[in-house]
Amino acid sequence: MSAPLLSVEAISKRFGGLQAVKDLSFRLEEGEILGLLGPNGAGKTTAFNMIAGFFRPDEGRVLLGGRNVAGLKPWDICKAGIGRTFQLSKPFGDLSVVENLMVGGFARSSDRRRIRTKAEEIAVFLGLEAKAETEAHNLTAFDRRKLELGRALSTEPRLLLMDEVVAGATPSEAVEMVALVRRVRERGVSVLIVEHVMKVIMALSDRVLVMDRGALIADGRPQEVVTSPDVLKAYFGERYVVPRA
Repeated sequence: MSAPLLSVEAISKRFGGLQAVKDLSFRLEEGEILGLLGPNGAGKTTAFNMIAGFFRPDEGRVLLGGRNVAGLKPWDICKAGIGRTFQLSKPFGDLSVVENLMVGGFARSSDRRRIRTKAEEIAVFLGLEAKAETEAHNLTAFDRRKLELGRALSTEPRLLLMDEVVAGATPSEAVEMVALVRRVRERGVSVLIVEHVMKVIMALSDRVLVMDRGALIADGRPQEVVTSPDVLKAYFGERYVVPRA
């Protein structure tokens, strides 16, 4: 059996007296879209930040293709093959769409011609080709969200970490983003996605993880996870959980 693309092994993170993440372990296979759910304060963003290099785990390992990347700087983890989008999109406002996409490309190459060609191809992929020369501060909020995705793709990741990709989106925009994420997978990029919109996670994910109070409480197919008593208790409280016969 081949090794998973990503293997998170018992990572933990404490901030003073707060145990944000405790002994978190999971695997993500090549070509998989893995959803990460949990109520506010569950530790999802902290886990993301440890995988992406923004936080160093207190304990544990993060293996990408068998290589331990825990503790590396974010730019070295990016070069290793992990890209990331952020919940708040902050493009370079005075740069055009293509120029913003080129910024990500410099993680892989110094050949400006190659980088621009790649950026123009990604603009088409995103449906932003008509706005390729538009300065980013003139984009709509949803187009900035797509640009954020494109900038991450420009780094040519093997694994893409996506943080609340439909936050603030209209229903039609959410549908468009779900389709885009599926097409990202078709490009050969595996995806780990944090999202509060349950419908989006259900539509996208091959498998779902659920965290609560820093710990993993469920791992399985979406339809199985959403009926788990532990998950229902975490989201709605114990009084809403019907005991199983």
